[in-house]
Amino acid sequence: MEELEQGLLMQPWAWLQLAENSLLAKVFISKQGYALLVSDLQQVWHEQVDTSVVSQRAKELNKRLTAPPVAFLCHLDNLLRPLLKDAAHPSEATFSCDHVADALILRVRSELSGLPFYWNFHCILASPSLVSQHLIRPLMGMSLALQCQVRELATLLHMKDLEIQDYQESGATLIRDRLKTEPFEENSFLEQFMKEKLPEACSIGDGKPFVMNLQNLYMAVTKQEVQVGQKHQGTGDPQTSNSASPQGIHSQCVNQPEQLVSSAPTLSVPEKESTALCRDLSCQRSRGRSQGGSSVNLLWPQLLRMDLENSFQASP
Repeated sequence: MEELEQGLLMQPWAWLQLAENSLLAKVFISKQGYALLVSDLQQVWHEQVDTSVVSQRAKELNKRLTAPPVAFLCHLDNLLRPLLKDAAHPSEATFSCDHVADALILRVRSELSGLPFYWNFHCILASPSLVSQHLIRPLMGMSLALQCQVRELATLLHMKDLEIQDYQESGATLIRDRLKTEPFEENSFLEQFMKEKLPEACSIGDGKPFVMNLQNLYMAVTKQEVQVGQKHQGTGDPQTSNSASPQGIHSQCVNQPEQLVSSAPTLSVPEKESTALCRDLSCQRSRGRSQGGSSVNLLWPQLLRMDLENSFQASP
């Protein structure tokens, strides 16, 4: 499960408002399974499952749907992506969460080929090592990076002051008095910041400011952590391992759909039913249902062939 662990670490946090619950969440989904991390700033919950668990849970929650695990994983990715990574395009699913003892259950409901689709993420309390890996160590790294950035900026300001002093000694004068500044004094600046700006600057609130303003730095720090870990483990050529990162199932489906398409003939379905297929996870009613059966069969390779232009080529 190393791919899931590493992929989750390199994901940004997203801020969720589910009814009265404000949550931070991150998820990574691949063909191997998925990993999810959720926090309410009091506790951290985690779930990581492989394809066998996906298949079993799909059977329990969606008895009328049949599909290979990768099909359900793609559908989950398409439902979660707007919620966690693309707020401009709201998800077609509805989400809710419940606290059960020390666990957190995130419930998802949507439609798949005209039938209800349900999924429950069963998250248990995250281990201390996982909290350290995803929060404590990255936040410490971010703090050190920001401190280094402040020092670099202070050095730059000192250089600017010396440049201005040189201009003044050469006889240059300031035309607009409103632009005049005093020479930068770092200790005085830091003391004033602590007194006047610190309370507002460190207002954590519900975690939204952290998500909105610091995710680029967070991902840069976690990527550095992964690269350092790869070097210590001696995983081949450092340059190769540094540039490689786990790709989620969205990238795999969009970039290499031909690998999922089989040579099996496509099923004949009415035009209006074909256009009603789920845009990102094509699905098709089986002939068995029209003959009195109650199941829907999702034939992944055939469906990819049918909806390839409408779905994968239109994906960003």
